[in-house]
Amino acid sequence: MSFRIAQIGYTAPKGSPRNHMPHITDEPTQIDVYAISVPNQTRAGLVRSIDELEHAHEKNPYHAIQIELPYFPEEPQEALSTEYREVISTAIRFADRAKLPYYFHTPVDASPKKLSARLLRQELDIRSLQDQAMGYQVISNSFFWKATKPFRALSDLMKRVMKKSRVLRKVGKGFRYWKRHGLRATLRKLRQTKEMENIVLRKLYSPEELEAQKKAAFSRNIKISILVPLYNTPITFLKEMIDSVTAQTYQNWELCLADGSDAEHGDVETAVMELAQNEPRIKYKRLKKNLGISENTNACIEIATGDYIALFDHDDILHPAALFEVMGAICNKGADFVYTDEATFQSPDIKKIVSVNYKTDFAPDSLRSINYICHLSVFDRTLLDKVGRFRSEFDGSQDHDLIMRLTEYAQNVVHIPKVLYYWRAHSQSVAMDTGAKSYAAEAGKKAVLAAMKRAGDSGTVESSRALASIYRIHYDLQTDGTVSIIIPNKNHLKDLRLCITSILEKTTYPNFEIVIVDNGSDETELFDYYEELKKDARIKICSLDIPFNYSKLNNYAIEQASGEYYLLLNNDIEILTPNWIEEMLMYVQRDDVGAAGAMLYYPDDTVQHAGVIIGIGGIAGHAFKHFARTELGYMGRLCYAQNVSAVTAACMLIKASVYHEVGGLDESFEVAFNDVDLCMKIRRAGYLIVWTPHAEAYHYESKSRGYEDTEEKKQRFNSEINRFWLKWGDFLADGDPYYNPNLTLEHEDFSIQD
Repeated sequence: MSFRIAQIGYTAPKGSPRNHMPHITDEPTQIDVYAISVPNQTRAGLVRSIDELEHAHEKNPYHAIQIELPYFPEEPQEALSTEYREVISTAIRFADRAKLPYYFHTPVDASPKKLSARLLRQELDIRSLQDQAMGYQVISNSFFWKATKPFRALSDLMKRVMKKSRVLRKVGKGFRYWKRHGLRATLRKLRQTKEMENIVLRKLYSPEELEAQKKAAFSRNIKISILVPLYNTPITFLKEMIDSVTAQTYQNWELCLADGSDAEHGDVETAVMELAQNEPRIKYKRLKKNLGISENTNACIEIATGDYIALFDHDDILHPAALFEVMGAICNKGADFVYTDEATFQSPDIKKIVSVNYKTDFAPDSLRSINYICHLSVFDRTLLDKVGRFRSEFDGSQDHDLIMRLTEYAQNVVHIPKVLYYWRAHSQSVAMDTGAKSYAAEAGKKAVLAAMKRAGDSGTVESSRALASIYRIHYDLQTDGTVSIIIPNKNHLKDLRLCITSILEKTTYPNFEIVIVDNGSDETELFDYYEELKKDARIKICSLDIPFNYSKLNNYAIEQASGEYYLLLNNDIEILTPNWIEEMLMYVQRDDVGAAGAMLYYPDDTVQHAGVIIGIGGIAGHAFKHFARTELGYMGRLCYAQNVSAVTAACMLIKASVYHEVGGLDESFEVAFNDVDLCMKIRRAGYLIVWTPHAEAYHYESKSRGYEDTEEKKQRFNSEINRFWLKWGDFLADGDPYYNPNLTLEHEDFSIQD
C-alpha cells in the first residue's frame, strides 16, 4: 500500500525553484495535486478543489496533507499574505475534518526578502505540525493499523455501494452537509427543498385571469422587443422558448432572433422558419459567423423596433403574464427599467424547481457585488441609446455590465416581486454550474471595476467565498478622517477590557479615538482600569449618571467626540477583523452612503447580525440569525456587501454630518429600536445604508444589560414598539425594500412564506 499525500496550495510559475517533498516515510509515495494557481484561480475554484479532494479522500483515504506556500517574488507582500490565508484556512479546515496530519512546504529560496515576515512567523508557528505527518509512519506500521485493514476495506466498499444508489448518495450528501454546517443548517436545507416542491404547486393566476389579461387595455401602446441571440440552440429548448413568448397575454411584442450558430447546426434556422411561418412578430437574422454573445445580441437590437427592450436567453422560459406585469409597472409606475423574480428549473422538467431568486428592490451596492437583477430585465429603448449597447470585452457578464450602466441613468427602477422568468439548468448553463462559463467571473470583475471608475471610485475586485461571480470589492480609502468610537459602559470590567483590548491590539486604521461614557459604575476595579486607559491619548472617559438610556448616553458621548465619523459600539463586542474600520469606512466615505454595519457572531460562531430586516416579528429582526458562520445564506447573501434598511448600533459607522443632520438618536427610544429608528431617518434623508460581512466581531449580546425579563422592562419595551409603529407605520405597511415580500416575516431565515 502506497503512502498517499494530497498536495494543495499554490502552483509555482514555470522555472521557479521547488524543493522536494519532506522525507516522512520510506514507503512508496503517491502524490495527488489539488493546486490553486494564483492569480488565475478564484476563491470558488479553491472550494471546488477542496470538495474534489474530500470526495477523493472518501473513496481512497489520504495519509497526510501538504500545503504549499506561495512562490511569487514579483507580487506585493500584502497580496501574498491575503491569498496565503485563503489557502491555509480552507486546507486546514479540511485536514481537521478528515483528522489528517498536515504540514507546510516552502520554496528553496523563500528568504525574508521573498516572503513577508508574517508568512515566516506563521510557518514557524506551525512547523511542529510536520511531526504529526512524520509520525504517521509509526502508526501505519503498527499492529493495530494492520489489524484494522479489513474494517477499512469494508468501509471503502460501503462508500462505493452508496455512490451507486441515488437515494444513498443523497443520504451521504446530507451527512456531509451536516458535518460541515451542523444539524440546524441541515434541517433548514431540507425545509428549503420542500419549499421548492410547494412552489411548483403555486399558480400566480388562474386560467380565467390569464384570459382576462389578453383583453386588458393600458394607457400606453408600447411595443416590447424581446432580444434572443441564438447559438447552436437545442431544438427542444428553442421551441419551448418561442412557445413561451407566443403565449404572452400582452401581445404587442416582437421576438428578435440573431442566429450565430455554426454550419453543423443549420437545424436552428430551419426550426425558426417553421415556427415563424404563421407568426409575423418573429424576426430572424442569420449571422455570417458567431460574433460572440454581445455582438450577437447587438445584431438583435439592429432588427428591433420596439419602445422597450427585453433580454431573454435562448434556452429559458417566460411566464405567460411576464409582459403583462411589465406593462403594469411601465404604465402605472412610470418605470423606465423593470425586473422580476426568477426561478431555476432542472431541465427538461419546468416543474422541478431547483431554486427561486426572490430579489430585493433596487440596491446599487448589491448590484455591484452580484448581478442579482439578471432576468427578466426590460428597459426603455431611450436608456439604451444613452448608455450604448453590449460590449464584447465583457462577454460572459455582458448583462451585468449593461444593467449597471442602464440603472445609472434610469429615473425609476421598478422590481416586480413575482416569479415570471424560468432559468433552465442543464450541463452547459451558468444556472447549473458557474464553472461552465468560468470566463464570466473575470468579465464580471472588469464590469464592476468599470462601474466604479464611472462613479469616481477606485479599488480592486475579487471573487467571494460563495461563488466566483459574487464579488468582494476593496474600495480605496479617500479619507483619513478621525473615527470616534463611542462605547457606553456600566461596570462589567471583563467585557470592557476585552472590547478595548481587541480594538487597540487589532485595529489597523490609525486615526481613531475612543470615547467611553460611564453610566453610573460602582466597581473600584473598573475605575482603576479607567485610570490605565487615560494614559492613552486616544481614549477619553466621560460620565453621565442617569437611568439607562442608550440614545441619551450616545448623544452625550458624541458631544465629547472630535471625529468626522462616529462608530457606535457596544461594550460587549470583541473585534475579529483587523481592518474592520476600513471595511465600513470604504462605504461611508461616499456621499450617497450614510451608515454601514458589520457581521456580528455569537460566541458559538453563529450569526447574530447580518443586517436588519424591517417587519420581522412585527418591527424588525436580524437577518440570518443563528446561521452557522460557514453558511452562504439565501442566494449567497452572507458573503457580499449589500444595501439594507438598517444595521445594529452594536457596531455601526456613521458620518458625523449625517448623524447631526438627522438629529442623532431619538432619546424617546431608551433601549429598543433606537438604532433602527436612526437608520430609518438616514434613509428618509436620501442616504444608503450598507452591511458588509467583511468587518467581523463577536457580540456577547445583552451580557452587560441583561434581557427584557422584568415587568418594568416589558412595559417599556411595549411602549417603544407602539412609538415605533406610530412613527414608521407607513413604512412597515409598505415592507422592507431590501427584503422580498414572498419571504417570511415570522423568522429570520429567508424561508418562503406559506
